[in-house]
Parts: sequence; structure tokens; C-alpha cells
Amino acid sequence: MRILVTGGAGFIGSHLCTRLVDEGQDVICLDNYFTGSKRNVDHLIDHHRFELLRHDIIQPILLEVDQIYNLACPASPVHYQVNPVKTVKTSVMGAINMLGLAKRVGARILQASTSEVYGDPQVHPQPEEYTGNVNPIGLRSCYDEGKRVAETLFFDYLRQNRVDIRVVRIFNTYGPRMALDDGRVVSNFILQALKNEEITLYGDGEQTRSFQYVDDLVEGMMRMMAQEEEHGPINMGNPREFTIRQLADLVIGQTGSSSKIGKRPLPADDPKVRQPDIRRAKALLDWEPKIPLEEGLERTIAYFREALADSHA
Repeated sequence: MRILVTGGAGFIGSHLCTRLVDEGQDVICLDNYFTGSKRNVDHLIDHHRFELLRHDIIQPILLEVDQIYNLACPASPVHYQVNPVKTVKTSVMGAINMLGLAKRVGARILQASTSEVYGDPQVHPQPEEYTGNVNPIGLRSCYDEGKRVAETLFFDYLRQNRVDIRVVRIFNTYGPRMALDDGRVVSNFILQALKNEEITLYGDGEQTRSFQYVDDLVEGMMRMMAQEEEHGPINMGNPREFTIRQLADLVIGQTGSSSKIGKRPLPADDPKVRQPDIRRAKALLDWEPKIPLEEGLERTIAYFREALADSHA
């Protein structure tokens, strides 16, 4: 098949492109490099089944493809708050353009949605039926509400135009190729620990997250795209829950760092708990994460050590 991956030079997108090429698919990687990087797909550039396009999905594009994975959107608060209007446009206008493309060429399309559609949840863990507790006018709203509108558009295109959609809600994901300035908690902690800097803990550190390794997510997305029974949404995350303080202690231990922990005020609308209910993914896709946090952190720390060395060089 010919498969389009928007945001394909990003952290998750580059891993997906690699997996698809390895499985014999023809891959068109589309990215505007706002948060993605050509370096993430350097190893694919000369492959005969890989094509790289610089394009912003806010603008329409005409391509002949069989499947579309729509991953394009900055995903960390540091990046999506730089230009919140642009973030909303990427989620909403990007979804309209990709759904229009899927409609024209009869392609199946998967939306990479997010656990942030649940906001600061009042239900724990979060099942797909939960409609969320989201602030529509906060600093994080450009991302949270943009992704919620994208889901609305996907299901409206399904009902109105019979577009063959799939929607997955991605929980905290980490791994190699995260940007050094990513700004999310795993990359922040690893960088601070490797530099023996103070580990920045927001609030009391008792807020929780569930961390899945990127390879597990890619496997889940591909299984979701391949099955014929369900449009979604489907939660994809690791149900093993950690406090942020536990994560900090793990990173300090695995890096051998001398870093101390410093506390800062908790940002507005920062969720206090986050844990996926993945019973639907288990039943439908026979999928659940396989890589424990300790093992995934080891691989990610090794990547960041090398990336730091390269940046210094």
C-alpha cells in the first residue's frame, strides 16, 4: 500500500514510518518541521519505498494514497503554547484537509487523538465513554479542544460521507527521538539528570501519569488501522500508573545523577491523574503495552546521552 503519515518526521511519526517501511509499505512522510526534524528520518531518506515532503496540513494537498495516519500537531505544552492559534488550525483545518483527501481517494484514515480530551478527569481510570472535564479557555485549550474538534470532524465525516475512519487516544508516550527541547516530563527529567541539574517537580509530585514506550504505541496504531470492526475511539496507553515523584527517582537512579529535586507551582489545568482504561484495546486488538517503564527509560536515556554528546560536538 501507499501510506501517508502526516507529522512523519516527528517523534512518534518517525517510528511509525520506520515500521511501515520495514513491513514493505510505500510511505509518504509529510511534515512542516515545526517540531519534527529531518534527522529523525535520515535513515530512511535513500530507501526506495520512502518519500519525504515538506508541507503544512493547514493547506490542502492532492495525493493518491490507500491509508492516512494523521499525526501532525505539536504535542507538548512548551511547543503548542508558542502559537496557540496555529495549534488549533493544525488540529482542525488539518483534520478537514486530511478527511477531504481520504474522501476523494477512498483512503482509510487514522486520527492520532490524545488523552488530553479527558482534561483534568473526574473519572479514574479513563474509559473511552468518559466525555471529559476540559477548560475551553485555558492555556492548554488550544491543544485539548483542537483535538476534541478533530474527533468531532472524524465522526461527522464518517456519518455524513462514509469516510473510513479510525481514532486512537494516545496517553503519555516516550522513547528515542524525543526532541531535546520537547518540554514533556520524561525528556525534561532525563536531560536535567544527565546534566546533574535540579529536577523540576511541579506541585507536590503526587500527580500521576501512565507512560508507554513508543514501540508499543506504533504496534497498537497499526493494529487499529488493520482491523475492520471498530472506528474508535480507542485508548492507547500503559495502565501502569506512576507518580511524577516516582518517575524522578527512577530517572535519577538509572542515570546515576547527583541531581536534587526542586519544586515549582503546578501549572494551570495540569491534570492530577492520568491512567487509561485499555479493556477495549485488549478485546478488539489483542493489544497491551509490553515494555516496562524501567526498560523503556534505559533505552531512552541511552538515546539522550548520545544526542547530548552530538549537540556538544
